[in-house]
Amino acid sequence: MGLRIIDVIEWPDQGPTDIVQRVPEQGQGDIRLGSQLIVRPSQVAMFVRNGSALDKFTEGRHTLTTYNIPLITTLLKLATNDKTPFPAEVYFVTTKDFIDMKWGTPTELTVRDSELGMVQIRAFGTYSMAIQDPGQFVNQVVGVRGLFSTTDINDYLRSILLSEIASTFGSAMKGKSLLDLAAIQGELGNAVCAAAKDDFAAIGVALKKVYVVQVTPSEEIAKAIGQRGAMGALGTSYMEYQAGQAMRDAAKNDASGAAGLGAGLGAGMGIGQAMAGAMAAGMQRPAPAASAAPAAPVESAPTKASINAALTKLDLRFANGEVTEAVYNRLRENLEKALASAAA
Repeated sequence: MGLRIIDVIEWPDQGPTDIVQRVPEQGQGDIRLGSQLIVRPSQVAMFVRNGSALDKFTEGRHTLTTYNIPLITTLLKLATNDKTPFPAEVYFVTTKDFIDMKWGTPTELTVRDSELGMVQIRAFGTYSMAIQDPGQFVNQVVGVRGLFSTTDINDYLRSILLSEIASTFGSAMKGKSLLDLAAIQGELGNAVCAAAKDDFAAIGVALKKVYVVQVTPSEEIAKAIGQRGAMGALGTSYMEYQAGQAMRDAAKNDASGAAGLGAGLGAGMGIGQAMAGAMAAGMQRPAPAASAAPAAPVESAPTKASINAALTKLDLRFANGEVTEAVYNRLRENLEKALASAAA
């Protein structure tokens, strides 16, 4: 089999995600003194022999002589005028920044929150990196592969980031809350970057920047945050909010009216109890005159103050669209009847 003489060595068709290209892709090339080596912008070319990176070239057009490949020629003992091809391979390594590398937590992280207690979150983002030491990267990561891209190393680099994210998020959020996340996302990204830099550098890669694009709470935490926001907007306590939710659910489940709503309201405390009691009193009918049995006493009869409070809350729920007009009218009628007969 004849020699594969390589007279022009270059990497002209570098793809957007390619990091390293080996020439030739397999085996050793037969390179002749006097051959042309073309290194394009954002590329470095290295001669590798027996797995060790030797002579290195930066951007430009180079004519290979014993002068500019001293390590190769010394190793192979080539004479100055010797035109016999010598075996070697050339690795082209890009030094450009890769700016849209993805990362994300595969499972939920549990972190301490100053206002919500322990919360479960997922985080997603991007990071940027570049090859900092081509020789170290080729020796430790690429090996003898003919073509190496970001796809081949993204999983490994992402695992380095994820190993730092849980502890970094926990430390950065001390004394802070998920509710303040928008203000600290940049801080979180910087903290992860600082923690992971050394591990990237150990394989010849520079970690330039880490961005935290999105942090999402678990479904239960998101629901709790939504309830908290609703209570703040309505100016209600937790029990009052729960009573209102019970009233809304009862209205959905019982289209016939007040009895079902009263039962739903009874699940709460505070305003829920007041409205349930007021409706019960308002719906009572006097016993027939012929009946000798006394009417059963009504425990905890509502006062005018509690019924007025219930009317105010009912108006608020109706204004917020939590009850239909028909249900609202029935409840209000019952409460007004109870108000007319209630004690001061």
